[in-house]
Amino acid sequence: MRIVIGEDSAVVREGLALLLAQAGHEIVARVGDAPGVVAAVLAHEPDLLVTDIRMPPTMSDDGARAARELRTMRPGLPVVLLSQHIETTQSTELVATGAFGYLLKDRILDLDDFLDALRRVAAGGSALDPEVVASLLAPMHPEPAFAQLTEREREVLGLVAEGRSNAAVARRLHTAERTVETHVRHIFVKLGLYDSDDDHRRVLAVLAYLRNSS
Repeated sequence: MRIVIGEDSAVVREGLALLLAQAGHEIVARVGDAPGVVAAVLAHEPDLLVTDIRMPPTMSDDGARAARELRTMRPGLPVVLLSQHIETTQSTELVATGAFGYLLKDRILDLDDFLDALRRVAAGGSALDPEVVASLLAPMHPEPAFAQLTEREREVLGLVAEGRSNAAVARRLHTAERTVETHVRHIFVKLGLYDSDDDHRRVLAVLAYLRNSS
């Protein structure tokens, strides 16, 4: 894959570039601020953007804002946001578009899992950090549809939100894939998504939760 890296810390930026290069990927640009991220993507047309959320010039959520801006110009651009802390204001909207990941930086330490997440996003899938999912999927005042979900169904949906397939969810829960398929089917029915397009039902189910998070 051809990858653009956006990271204001030179140490982290170069370390990440080295890891990805050793894994066989081509780093077409490595930049340290949000305007540079936008310019690099437009100049190089990468297969994937991996960028920190907090970047100059304001050191708030400039990286996420840059990703949203780029998505308006390059709708199909796969994006993985990295952060040391959970910040969801700018990223929630991106979940709806697919080809999106949001990982806490310590996930990089598990290189195989990190590389697998990048591959999923580049292929049009999703990869959400479990801690991010946990913070989002905890509505204080759920709508009636959410009250219908069982504890197990919420657990399954949380794993689905991480970008996992039914088979991967089954492995994590130590249960049969057919059982997970049943849970997922019930979730779709209860959230009124059963008649939605197959390619988007999983994303729509996660978004339904995000709309009710607080």
